[in-house]
Amino acid sequence: MESIMGPVLGSVVGEHVDCHRNFQNDVDDLRKRVAVLKRRRNDRVAELLTVDDLDKQVKEEVQGWLEDARKIIEIEMPDIEEQVQNVSYLSRGNLGRRVRQKIQEVREIYDRGSFPEGLVIERSPTIGITLPTENMVGEVNVREKIWEYLMGHEVGIIGVCGIGGVGKTTVMKHIHNELLKKPSRFEKVVWVTVSHPLNVYRLQDDIAWAIMKKSLSDCRDELSRASRLMEAMKKVKYALILDDVWDKFTLHSIGIPEPTMENGCKIVITSRSIDVCNYLRCQVVKVPPLPGQESLTLFLEKVGQDVLRIPNLEEILKLMVAECAGLPLAIVVIAGSMRGVQDISEWRDALRELRQCVVDTEKDSEDEIFNRLKFSYDRLPKNSSIQECFLYCSLYPEDWNIRRKDLIENWICEGTVQKLGSRREMHDKGNAILNRLLNCCLLEEAFDKACVKMHDVVRGMALRIKSTGPGRFMVKAGMRLTKIPDEDEWNEDLDKVSLMRTLISFIPQNMSPKCLMLSTLILEGNYGLRQISECFFANMPMLKFLDLSRTGIEVLPNSICNLEYLTAMILCGCESLKRMPSLSKLKALKKLDLDEAGLREAPEGIEMLENLEYLDLSCPNLRVLPRGKISNLFRLQYLRTHGIFRSEISGEEVAGLKMLELFEGEFDWLKDFNSFVNELNHFGRPCHYFMKMVEETGALRRLKAVRFWVNWNSLWLPDIKELIAKDVRHTGKHEGYFWKFNNNDLPKWVILFSCKMGEDELVLPDDLQDLRIERCKMVGDISIFQKDPTQLRTCALKYCRGIVCVVSLSSSSSTSLTVMNNLEVLTLEDLPNLRDVVKVEKARASLAPTISLHIFSNLKQLRVGNCSKLKKLFPCELLQGHGLQNLELIEVKHCWGMEEIIGWEEEEEGNQTTTPILITLPKLRILELQVVPELKRICPERGVMVCESLNRIKINACVEVKRIPFCLRKENARPSLPAVKSIYIFNPKEWWESLEWENPDDKIVLLPFLQYDELL
Repeated sequence: MESIMGPVLGSVVGEHVDCHRNFQNDVDDLRKRVAVLKRRRNDRVAELLTVDDLDKQVKEEVQGWLEDARKIIEIEMPDIEEQVQNVSYLSRGNLGRRVRQKIQEVREIYDRGSFPEGLVIERSPTIGITLPTENMVGEVNVREKIWEYLMGHEVGIIGVCGIGGVGKTTVMKHIHNELLKKPSRFEKVVWVTVSHPLNVYRLQDDIAWAIMKKSLSDCRDELSRASRLMEAMKKVKYALILDDVWDKFTLHSIGIPEPTMENGCKIVITSRSIDVCNYLRCQVVKVPPLPGQESLTLFLEKVGQDVLRIPNLEEILKLMVAECAGLPLAIVVIAGSMRGVQDISEWRDALRELRQCVVDTEKDSEDEIFNRLKFSYDRLPKNSSIQECFLYCSLYPEDWNIRRKDLIENWICEGTVQKLGSRREMHDKGNAILNRLLNCCLLEEAFDKACVKMHDVVRGMALRIKSTGPGRFMVKAGMRLTKIPDEDEWNEDLDKVSLMRTLISFIPQNMSPKCLMLSTLILEGNYGLRQISECFFANMPMLKFLDLSRTGIEVLPNSICNLEYLTAMILCGCESLKRMPSLSKLKALKKLDLDEAGLREAPEGIEMLENLEYLDLSCPNLRVLPRGKISNLFRLQYLRTHGIFRSEISGEEVAGLKMLELFEGEFDWLKDFNSFVNELNHFGRPCHYFMKMVEETGALRRLKAVRFWVNWNSLWLPDIKELIAKDVRHTGKHEGYFWKFNNNDLPKWVILFSCKMGEDELVLPDDLQDLRIERCKMVGDISIFQKDPTQLRTCALKYCRGIVCVVSLSSSSSTSLTVMNNLEVLTLEDLPNLRDVVKVEKARASLAPTISLHIFSNLKQLRVGNCSKLKKLFPCELLQGHGLQNLELIEVKHCWGMEEIIGWEEEEEGNQTTTPILITLPKLRILELQVVPELKRICPERGVMVCESLNRIKINACVEVKRIPFCLRKENARPSLPAVKSIYIFNPKEWWESLEWENPDDKIVLLPFLQYDELL
């Protein structure tokens, strides 16, 4: 026994000693890994947000991974951090063992987050969700005929047929939405956009997600998948709409049961081919062109009614509309191209050009729509790059949501956006071009205006333009190729090749396409592509733009070094990338993106890239970024170095980059941090930066993370992403804060994380707009301002144990009071020792009227959560003047000790009065009280709250409240109805019935707006 126990005991003791000795290193390693995991989670969320949720379904494994990552980041890591702060010297070994276990767990979760097959099931059908639709003009008879067949029993399969752009999809979207309003007719209403060319596996999975809420991934062959799908569909009465069908297939081969009178199912397909409709034995309904008057109505709607004021234009207008041949898409695009034209001579010239485009065009042919759309393309300015920018959009897959920011970045790299003084100016130019294309209706807005899309017919027109002649494109994006196109398809006159988002897994060893003029090659999203042969790039001497992002590439071939004209190399998301050749010869390179690449060492020769303007080295596995690597890159405008285990770059290095506009990185020494900040304060650049500094000596304040956002040109907002991630659902419903920001209105943020406040002076930027203080060691209140950030609008305090009050009138400086006066949004979360938001000392109670004029007079939103010692939200004195007069939202959650929202210090006994206390909140719209079990009063017993704008009340688990003190009607207008439109109650029914109301009539009047759920 001793011989066994001895080594075992020695091993345990040795491990314990090792954990104790390396405790701090392990904790730092864990912090690094959690930070990298958080960035990967943020990136995954951002990628999900670019997906059109009406067409795609988030994989269950992705949802599980996001939840596992959230638990580590938001629950377990904060708990470990708190233990680290309080651990005794003797207990470091035990905690160190847990830290090491957590490091391994974080590593495993991080590795699981690569998802080489993507985050979503492609083209998942919409299930019971109302589709966005355009206004319908005409097609009434068509819609009525289709509806008659759907409601009747004689026709099972309906084919909606017509040329591209005639309005087939628009008609069916309206019908789809109408079917959703008749749940008694069909159990499932399913919309699937069919891929072209037809991919049977994808179509089967799309339908399976709608019917079974899961894919058929466990069935490998088409026959077994079809059998499984048919078995499931036979149990459901469905209406299945298959949009944009190009290829012939049989229902049996997919697994779709034949619609019959007995099963009551219906199938509708839309297709440009009547042969496809006949093959499926459809009852064909042709969508005809719009009649003349309806065409004119649609044209005027898109071009603007003000054109009718132009003298003598009416006849020309009618002739131009006639040339559109009643095709809605052509009408919309041509009208968009004429928007804003006021000179009648320009209208006459446009009519001449349009007639010239459509001469000798055969009716009902694809040329009929192509020639009319090309007219709008031809009207784009030829002396600018706008036509090139438009054609570039066709390189993306069909129906793809193209992020505006990414598209403009590619335009900059390609040189289609002219070279300007700064990157911001080039992004502004890119946005102007995009807006021009949107106004011309050649592109469509998508995903809350953060993305753009190309109509498939417009994309077809663009590809047709670039299909012949010099400078032509080869585009097979999104076509799910399993092998790279044969060498004979790579002609010498190719300019751009896009094989984006296919299933290419290898490139033959001896393949070397002869493409002497090729400038752009996009292989992005080929997750299975792991290697590229040495000779593949040998005959591409003019290659300028190479995108290998999100591929499984492991080693880059040495032949890349011979691409002397290469200006952009995109390798972001290449998590398997282990090695790169020396980059010293790539003198023309302007952009190198290695974000999330798997490199362990910094690329050799990077310091020689003197023309580099964009460098992203955010590689989570990169161990060291040596000092001096970036000092020679004088033209850098964009620099990110997040996630590197140890960054040795100095503040002088970064400060020496005089053209830098965006910086995100880390400093290990206070002197580096200070030298860079001094440069920032003196010159005001870069316009965005993220900095991290670690402890140099015990005497210095420890800044674990300091983040600044100033005039940001990027859309990387991790905290907003986290907010939206909680609401990402298959329904696609979320608040959309992240996507509503544009490049010019992003807030200027500072985030202080785990800092020791008060040991050193803290000087905040003068133009600071948003301040977040999280897990910082603070004592007392928030008196941290040495300057007056008069533009501060948003403040959030989270997980700060030492905060007793937000503002103390006995200790706060006049600067702090002024700051609070300007504040518009205040968030207080997980402050376990917070006792007062505003603390009014008795000795200063006489200042209350003055105070109310200065504190929170501009506050619009107040959110408080998990503050267990907070007994009242505000003192009543604060509302006696102008305090809180702009308050629109009060949200209180999980405050276990709160007894009243607005408190009142009663006068001494004998001097009490029965005079009502009038509390006016004229702009309050939303009041939410959730799980506040000790809450007894919303305001004092004698208080009356005048809240004329209140339209939403939510009360959950607040059973001690006995009185609703609101006066909800406008003064001097008693007969008017209250503004309240929704009341959510999650309390026992007896509680609601026993409530006292300031105006008893309000309780009766508001009953129709009550949503009640007795959860307790």
